[in-house]
Amino acid sequence: MEKKYQSTRNKTIQFSASQAILSGLSPDGGLFVLPNLDDVNLDVSTVLDKDYQEIASLVINQFFNEFSENDIKKCVKEAYTNTFSDEKITPLKKVGDDYVLELFHGSTCSFKDVALSLLPKLVNLSAKTQHNTNKRLILTATSGDTGKAALEGFKNDPLVDMIVYYPNNGVSTIQEKQMQTQDGGNVSVVSINGNFDDAQSNVKRLFHDEELVALLKDHHIEFSSANSVNIGRLIPQVVYYFASYAELVNMDEIKLGEKIDYIVPTGNFGNILAGYYAQQMGLPINKLICASNENNVLYDFLKTGEYDTNREFKKTSSPSMDILISSNLERMLFHLSGGDAGYVADLMTQLKTTGKFKISDELLKTIQETFGTGYATDKQVAEQIDKVYNEKGYLLDPHTAVASYVLENSPEKKEKTVILSTASPYKFVQEVSKDIPDLAIDSAQDEFKLIDELEEKTNVYAPSQLKDLKHAPILHNQVIDIDEMKDIIIKQVGE
Repeated sequence: MEKKYQSTRNKTIQFSASQAILSGLSPDGGLFVLPNLDDVNLDVSTVLDKDYQEIASLVINQFFNEFSENDIKKCVKEAYTNTFSDEKITPLKKVGDDYVLELFHGSTCSFKDVALSLLPKLVNLSAKTQHNTNKRLILTATSGDTGKAALEGFKNDPLVDMIVYYPNNGVSTIQEKQMQTQDGGNVSVVSINGNFDDAQSNVKRLFHDEELVALLKDHHIEFSSANSVNIGRLIPQVVYYFASYAELVNMDEIKLGEKIDYIVPTGNFGNILAGYYAQQMGLPINKLICASNENNVLYDFLKTGEYDTNREFKKTSSPSMDILISSNLERMLFHLSGGDAGYVADLMTQLKTTGKFKISDELLKTIQETFGTGYATDKQVAEQIDKVYNEKGYLLDPHTAVASYVLENSPEKKEKTVILSTASPYKFVQEVSKDIPDLAIDSAQDEFKLIDELEEKTNVYAPSQLKDLKHAPILHNQVIDIDEMKDIIIKQVGE
């Protein structure tokens, strides 16, 4: 039977997988979910002898059985053939007594590449399935990594135009240059005077702006999304949980069926939610530990049950996690409240009107059975980068260092643990260079000199795609106020 997706806020809104992928957001502002996760399952023993592409095909087929197995295999093959610098796509490295799952071997050196290599294929397959010949205008807000990965995935796609909004002075220098130098005749990159939450909230609002929707309709264009609010972006992230577990078994590090923990640096809650989906499919996961930076709204929520965004927004050394409104938390609330769409809708209304909500003690207890939490300050992140390099010879980026610190200081640590490493340290080369004093690197110098010097002194590979940015021309340098985001769309559609 074909699986249907419904809104987290209204059980009567139900879309097919292809409709949900094309729409991105539900018409009521909710997110698309499978109402019953019992409908997806995967026997872990069956993936032990599979490579990444084979595991991906099995996982994707469980969620998107509207598509044929051959079509899914074709999408997966196109996404993961000769597109990652490591043949394992997401290799697992043992660091001390724990393990680091490296998710940054794609074209933009970020974990977002894993899903955004596949999403464009799924979007085009969905359009073909729906016999939908309209063009798609993909709006994306980014805290640093999604933007470049999405741009790279969709560039020069004749069926897609894309606008990426990112916070001015809110991403690393390398992240910004990655976006500013993006080629492709169908992409636009715009910096906003505001933070990521401003960008994300306004993108969601623009999806339902009646004037814009009518304008797009006149031009045979429809909105879509590349953020993890799009179910087609989220589900491919489930794959590397299965792949990493299989690798641990194959390495004789664990026995089949043994439970392990995953610790995930997260701001928008998508990466860790993918782990929850893997657990619900049958992966033996004990705890999913949410690691936050100083914007620790998720930490407070998972401890107290109160989600309160009425606090200072902090710019940290881990900018991709500088988020106060975590979109995918809505999906988790839906699933763990027993699929109570009315309850979720009420919570989201409270969040929109007051900036906060509080869940019941019973629901909090249920959440805490699966999700642990911790956070790290910038000072602790810097110390962790230095400590792990000097003691274990491993170079962490600041986001992975958040997770590493939380793991090392977690009273909940009982099982073998995998740290999800979300970005190459060279994307944050100034911070990393500064945080390891023994290397004696002048972190104030040009980023590209820093890349060369850090590579030379650590013998840790610097990705060529980051080194090559040095000579890439700036193609996008527009800075706007938040209330001008709509004008950018009107201008692009009219051209």
